Amino acid sequence: MIVVCGEALIDLVPAGGDLWRALSGGGPANTAVALARLGTPVAMLARLSDDAFGVQLRKRFVDNNVDLRWAPDAAESTTLAIVGLDEQSSARYTFHLGGTADWQWQDSEIPSSFGSDVVAIQAGSMGLIGQPGGALLEAMLVRERSRRVISIDPNVRPVMCSSVDEYRAIVERWLEIGHIIKVSTDDLSWLYPDREPVEVARDWQGRGPLLVVLTQGRNGARAFGVDGRSIAVPGVQVDVVDTIGAGDTFTAGLLHSLEQQNCLDVEALRRLSDTQLEKALRYAAHTSALACTRAGSDPPYARDVVLHD
Repeated sequence: MIVVCGEALIDLVPAGGDLWRALSGGGPANTAVALARLGTPVAMLARLSDDAFGVQLRKRFVDNNVDLRWAPDAAESTTLAIVGLDEQSSARYTFHLGGTADWQWQDSEIPSSFGSDVVAIQAGSMGLIGQPGGALLEAMLVRERSRRVISIDPNVRPVMCSSVDEYRAIVERWLEIGHIIKVSTDDLSWLYPDREPVEVARDWQGRGPLLVVLTQGRNGARAFGVDGRSIAVPGVQVDVVDTIGAGDTFTAGLLHSLEQQNCLDVEALRRLSDTQLEKALRYAAHTSALACTRAGSDPPYARDVVLHD
């Protein structure tokens, strides 16, 4: 099982005219649903509001067989994201965050331990940086780092911390926690405006993680592993409806493929071969591309992901 921790929110997406669609979203939540659809047992560690949107989020998890044993009910309202699409159908977000359920973790709500069936914890995005809860989630990751794989997706949201220097310092601290770091070129371009994303990703790998994966949109993905190894795969060409949830689905595809290859283990990651890594990257890129052919975050099922050698 993989435990995914972080935010679960509602994306308000334009539906034509004055109408908006309320779609279940949030980076970690999208990753959890994508993992479940690919066939990996997954549990969600998130605070879910008892308001109408929270009921909708909980139903989405249940309908997709995401385990909610670590998803406490919360009295606070659900976080909202207003989604705009640019000319390339790429998503841009405005958030309503104040006092919402995602960030208000209490010590008593954080699991004191996980069973041996939990092979990895996926974390990141706003749930890990939003306070006061982010500090508790980060401490949990530090506690669990010696017991299972920790995977982190920074998924940078400037609204959470307007100071680039402060945000960069926080993310760089996560390099000492995560065994796997997945990051996008947009993330690195914002954090390091004067450096090339590939250069930064290569540097990051030397600062703690066993694997750093850089997603490059239509240009595919590149991974940097131990011993300075680098593997790249091309993008998958599809007719893009929008990119909502594409990066989250990539993360799910990567973790699912590594788990299927029995590589979601710290020592296995150290020994990861080029063939195994390339297979995981290709699967993740293909899965992410399929997500782009659907409106909103609607990741594919395992039966939809067919790769040809």
